[in-house]
Amino acid sequence: MQQNPRCLIIPLTLLSLLLILSNTIEAEDAGEWTSITNITDPKVTDIAEFAVDEYNRQSKKNLRLETVIRCETQSVVGENYRLVLRAYRGTVFTMPPKAYQAVVLVQAWKDFKNLASFQHFLVRKVASDEEWTPVEDISDPFIMYVAGFAVSHYNRQWKRSLELEEVIKGYQQTSSELSNQPVSNYRLDLRATDGTEAVPATYHAIPGGATSRASVAQRLRQPEAQRDRYTTSTLSNNFDYSSSTRMKGLFKSKPRTPADIVRQTRDLLGYASRSTDGRESKREEKMIELCKNLRELKSILYGNGESEPVSEACAQLTQEFFREDTLRLLITCLPKLNLEARKDASQVVANLQRQQVNSRLIASGYLETNLDLLDILVVGYENTDMALHYGAMLRECIRHQTVARYVLESEHMKKFFGYIQLPNFDIAADASATFKELLTRHKSTVAEFLSKNYDWFFAEYNSKLLESSNYITRRQAIKLLGDILLDRSNSAVMTKYVSSRDNLRILMNLLRESSKSIQIEAFHVFKLFAARQNKPQEIVSILVANKSKLLRLFADFKTNKEDEQFEADKAQVIREIVALGL
Repeated sequence: MQQNPRCLIIPLTLLSLLLILSNTIEAEDAGEWTSITNITDPKVTDIAEFAVDEYNRQSKKNLRLETVIRCETQSVVGENYRLVLRAYRGTVFTMPPKAYQAVVLVQAWKDFKNLASFQHFLVRKVASDEEWTPVEDISDPFIMYVAGFAVSHYNRQWKRSLELEEVIKGYQQTSSELSNQPVSNYRLDLRATDGTEAVPATYHAIPGGATSRASVAQRLRQPEAQRDRYTTSTLSNNFDYSSSTRMKGLFKSKPRTPADIVRQTRDLLGYASRSTDGRESKREEKMIELCKNLRELKSILYGNGESEPVSEACAQLTQEFFREDTLRLLITCLPKLNLEARKDASQVVANLQRQQVNSRLIASGYLETNLDLLDILVVGYENTDMALHYGAMLRECIRHQTVARYVLESEHMKKFFGYIQLPNFDIAADASATFKELLTRHKSTVAEFLSKNYDWFFAEYNSKLLESSNYITRRQAIKLLGDILLDRSNSAVMTKYVSSRDNLRILMNLLRESSKSIQIEAFHVFKLFAARQNKPQEIVSILVANKSKLLRLFADFKTNKEDEQFEADKAQVIREIVALGL
């Protein structure tokens, strides 16, 4: 039957949803906002961490600061600091970082800070119509994917059954984005059929976002002549815009079970690991299919935004995944995947560590017999391109106690002292998160490790972390040290640590830091030295020699917010110091 062309315009806008802030602190004599060029200044970092900590306290959230992107100051009665920062919940990849804007009032003469506002930061700048340029290759797999995505969503919204035939022409537009992340808009003319009619359509998309995942708002609109048949609508979905796919079979593929998808993924990974095929087109097609499968596996495990994951499907997927060496293949082939596929793979591996089948963690049993995979993951921190992906996988794998013990007792443990100080901030922060997880999750295993390895471990910890020239490293290290020593499981380690004059010297130097955050964390460790009964004589001698200095320090020592427990601890420390030498 001859098909008659009809016109359908489908403008679709994908917005990268980051975060926002208002409520700046204003005064009648407020000055202009002035940019701070050195956003790595410890003072800026300290204010950013205060903003995140205070937001967590007020909202009962658990954000973790990743980095400061921009900072401005304004003179009021004190100074307003307006910061744009990135923070995340959970791990970097299971919960991608988002952008926030915070305003903090600082009155230095009163040692006072107040969080005025902390909200999502919306980044959006749409380019003008004059900036549209033709798409050179309309057969590009990504362009075909965008077109298929438009048709697929139109069908889901309007219960139609359009099938893409071809892309006729296209235009591309570039917009600015936060932290130099590009945003591209696409306007496509395409032809789709609906059984009895051909429907050319135009599709507009703005994929993008600092998290490399588009959280999208979409709008379907028809030209005036068609609005009696079709109406405007709004819907939303997640759109993976970096991994492309061909349109062959997009609308008529046969349903596959989760086990089928795993088996096909395993075959494709095997092909990727051994392929020496000179035909680039065949290899590219296989890799596109592999990326698509990884995305489907993630959708089964996490849900697709419209439905929750089905436990039976997750169990079937998990059993098949660990039936053979799918995890090994995925880890070794990860460098051959594109960026979005690597992230999908990281999320799949992370989720599978928590999946139970018949009340049993299958992943734990598999890793116990394949501990050499942990060697690959740890050493991954030395590869700039792979560090964050392998780090995210490693952090989830050490949820299993046997796996964590293997890493703790291996030579790899010493490498973390170097990884934490790598010049790449993101990699160093990820390594620090893994290091903390290793030393806090499995308490009995950690206590055993620290007891057996006390001398070399704390020698490295003191010299490379607590005495590091890097502010962030020192702050994280002193906070983690407090968490370790104050844990009851580590009481024997704590007693040994607070008997050392060298350790006390380091802590007293940290008490003199200009950063209030470091001072507070250092105090929580110092109080263990001061409050201990039957102190060694060398500890008493140091405290007595510095008695007047310590009392002056603690006289004006306080937190930014009222904290009864802190004040009680401080009072006890002061009493202990006053009583020395009497």
